[in-house]
Amino acid sequence: MDRRSFLKTSSLIAGGLAINSVLNQANAKTISVIKPSAEHPLLLNFNENSLGMSPKAQAAVVESLPGSFRYPDAARSELIENLGAMHNLSDKHISIGNGSSETIQAAVAMLANKARKQNLKIQLVTPDPTFNYAELYSLPLDIEIKKVPLSADLSFNLEKMEEIANNFDGLSIIYICNPNNPTAMITPHSPLDRWMKKVTDKQFFIVDEAYAEFVEDPQFISAIELVKKGQNNLIVTRTFSKIYALAGLRVGYGIATPDIIAAVDEFNSIDNTNTAGAAAAIASLKDKQFIAYSLKSNNLSRKIVEQALNDLGLEYAPSQANFIFHKVKGDVKTYKQRMQEANIMVGREFPPVVGWNRLTLGTPEEMEQFVLVLKEFRQKGWV
Repeated sequence: MDRRSFLKTSSLIAGGLAINSVLNQANAKTISVIKPSAEHPLLLNFNENSLGMSPKAQAAVVESLPGSFRYPDAARSELIENLGAMHNLSDKHISIGNGSSETIQAAVAMLANKARKQNLKIQLVTPDPTFNYAELYSLPLDIEIKKVPLSADLSFNLEKMEEIANNFDGLSIIYICNPNNPTAMITPHSPLDRWMKKVTDKQFFIVDEAYAEFVEDPQFISAIELVKKGQNNLIVTRTFSKIYALAGLRVGYGIATPDIIAAVDEFNSIDNTNTAGAAAAIASLKDKQFIAYSLKSNNLSRKIVEQALNDLGLEYAPSQANFIFHKVKGDVKTYKQRMQEANIMVGREFPPVVGWNRLTLGTPEEMEQFVLVLKEFRQKGWV
């Protein structure tokens, strides 16, 4: 499915055409679907955006290259200004990072330093499973780590997390990935907001919204809204790696009050954004048509996979991101190995949730290829 064909399909969907009609057309073509090969495998394991970056972002990278012998100060400043304007905040509310992971690392380091200066104990309270970089960055800093298993429905057990934080005699870092990785589920605004509004200097929230641009569920409201109200015990992290497809250029950012941004920036590396990455990010923000295209492509890919999982009776979590968390029959390691032998790379298992696999959503054409192989696995009794 090329871009022109996809845009035509997307306009029909937007105009009210039932998605089942689109999927039935796709299923009718599965006989001619070309299977992935060793030369052209499907990389559905790292939540990358298979569309690739915006053509305008690519052009911006090329245009920036002659000036790459200069330091990136001007490009970084322009990106910060653009991000502030997009979120209706000042540039002092924005911290640029080498991916959102550096912002998470800097925030953890800043809080560990704060606890040390105040002679406080410090802990990280995190759901399990979730994106584990906050945990990894906490380990060398001797931060105590408290993992809270997900509830039976794979949602966060916010009550237990809050209880652990409230009962701790020290500083608690609370990490919230929303939507969560690996489940792709959102944490609704109401219960999260109820806790976060109980402002205390003994609890600090790192809210990782790497996949926020994919969310269409109205129960999700970004924690950036609390920053706009001046709340001073959180930072929200975002990335250009996902919907903007700039994973290899490593551009991310944090949003917090100016005081928190200044404190976090003390632990960021200097000149941590390269000129090409900043240029691509600026162009991506301005290319609204590509972002709409990227979102619609992801939604169509999700529907293709969901229909296949429904047909096969495989349970899956409600996704609001660019991946789906679904059950498989038998051992996940065996399933992953068999998919690899079929030239499809899928995600790993995420204990303590066992029997589930995380599948990145590629292009609609790629997901048709995946579904064809998945249904062959069913015929062999493997899923």
